[in-house]
Amino acid sequence: MIKTGNTIISIYTEMTPNPTTMKFVANKLLYPGKSIDFPDESSAGPSPLAKELFSFPFIKSVFIASNFVTLTKTLDTEDWQDVIPTIKQFLKDYLEAGGPVVNEDEVAKVKPESTNIVLADDDDVVKRIKELLDNYVKPAVEMDGGAIQFKSYDDGVVNLMLQGSCSGCPSSMITLKAGIEGMMKRMIPEVKEVVAEAE
Repeated sequence: MIKTGNTIISIYTEMTPNPTTMKFVANKLLYPGKSIDFPDESSAGPSPLAKELFSFPFIKSVFIASNFVTLTKTLDTEDWQDVIPTIKQFLKDYLEAGGPVVNEDEVAKVKPESTNIVLADDDDVVKRIKELLDNYVKPAVEMDGGAIQFKSYDDGVVNLMLQGSCSGCPSSMITLKAGIEGMMKRMIPEVKEVVAEAE
């Protein structure tokens, strides 16, 4: 169980390219070196923090990464500016009280480890794709409150999964096609196309 210590927590918000998501950044590591996506309340079992966040009626999905939480709200609800103070205070109180963020034992039961990790049996193209995602794509999309996971590579087509603010973001397809696909085609000639899979 990863718990947080009793230090003074400060939370600030960052807009993301997706108008329905907001990034809440803490001055403390929440889930070091990893990220986990809870696309709906029924998937929140491994995270006591996500379960608590889903108690807000306007929260549609929760994405937790190293030192931030990206929340997606339902389209027809409150304006972000009306609810940010409440969520910031909730996160501050929860983390200062040492509330658990993610229960690793529960994660292992429901999700395999991150698929961006290079495995011994990955072929050369897959290794290069994963390294490119880790070194170039991951830092950029995390700044925007999201993540991109490698799903598969087959006959020139790379299949990725969009998470956090990237999921459902109006500009994510432009990023995927113009940014990621263009870079992969230049750096890995075997790649012909990059597609996204919904979670």
